[in-house]
Amino acid sequence: MTASAAFDEVDDAKARRNAVFLSMSQALYGIVVTTQITLGGLAGAMLAPPGGERLATLPISLMMLANALTVIPMAMLMRRYGRRAGFLVGAFSAVIFAVVAADAIARGSFWQFTFAALLLGVYQATAGYYRFAAADTASAAFKPKAIAWVMGGGAIAALLGPEMVKVTKDLFLPVQFMGAYVALAGVSLLSIAVVALVNIPPLPAAVRAKSGRPILEIMSQRSFIVPAVCAMISYGLMNLVMTATPLAMVACGLSVNDAAFVVQWHAFAMFATSFVTGHIIARFGAPRVIAAGLLLLAACGVVVLSGLELEHFWVGLFLLGLGWNFGFIGATTLLTECYRPEERAKTQAANDFLVFGTVTLASFLSGNLFFASGWETIAVVLFPFVAVALAALGWYVLTGARRPA
Repeated sequence: MTASAAFDEVDDAKARRNAVFLSMSQALYGIVVTTQITLGGLAGAMLAPPGGERLATLPISLMMLANALTVIPMAMLMRRYGRRAGFLVGAFSAVIFAVVAADAIARGSFWQFTFAALLLGVYQATAGYYRFAAADTASAAFKPKAIAWVMGGGAIAALLGPEMVKVTKDLFLPVQFMGAYVALAGVSLLSIAVVALVNIPPLPAAVRAKSGRPILEIMSQRSFIVPAVCAMISYGLMNLVMTATPLAMVACGLSVNDAAFVVQWHAFAMFATSFVTGHIIARFGAPRVIAAGLLLLAACGVVVLSGLELEHFWVGLFLLGLGWNFGFIGATTLLTECYRPEERAKTQAANDFLVFGTVTLASFLSGNLFFASGWETIAVVLFPFVAVALAALGWYVLTGARRPA
């Protein structure tokens, strides 16, 4: 039996154990990122130099940029040393991020706070592989469920993250928001302990020695292009709207606690559905689930354009979270059909580089669009991109695509 064939043997018992630990890791990661999404733009606006309000979302944008730039090196590191090594690097980066960010707020330093966000991007890059790691030893039947279990861990973050923001943001008054970042240091230390329990064997040396097909050949397949485009658009649009939401709500006279409430329900919609998304994909197929997600993103735009009351933000962001869940998890599942075991690392890295490069751009444009053109413009942008993703998905369904031999 070849090393590649041996690696293809599945162990659903191990996959289930890893999925539990990875789900816990996803929850802790989600608490950190939810806090940054809720407070990062507000803290950026508070710390920004005079006249620099358009820089408010720069810390979030640079977090996404660091994510995009780090996904490929982290994939190579995990290919050589295993998933756990990469996950530990990310968790340690999160601890440093939280400490540096808290100190930046205490000093009133916008640029130090922005630098800290780069470290969080490293954590985000490694955490992005939790979903792929859950599928490494899973059977074809359990794979979508394993991915969904991991993403479901974010439901815990959705409940705890915003509540932690409310409780900790004023602990060090008159230095607003510092307490939340001190609390994140503790959350990140706990993450180190949890990811250390993940047990996924690295690729055998014989498999690592194989390079597989050239990456451009893999990326030229319909089975890569379509899930990548759908993931890019689903995640990019979600981030575009989500990043601007706290700024828009405060500008409309709503409170930071109102913004935390909306982000809480948005994050809950993003992740709680994951406990059933795998079953839905197994029953109806990934393309149909992705299409449903894209239509929910468009529905978010309709709701957001209908008013500026708390309920409009709440319902709109809830639909945005559901749309992201179906679109992104469906696209992740579809992507796993386009590569061989020895091509896993580079294909996943290429996909996440494209996805988080798009998210970086969306995050940067979010603050600029909001301050230049208003909240309604951000909602309108949803519709043409949803149409592009639906067209790509239709191309995939009509032409068909096969898993590589």
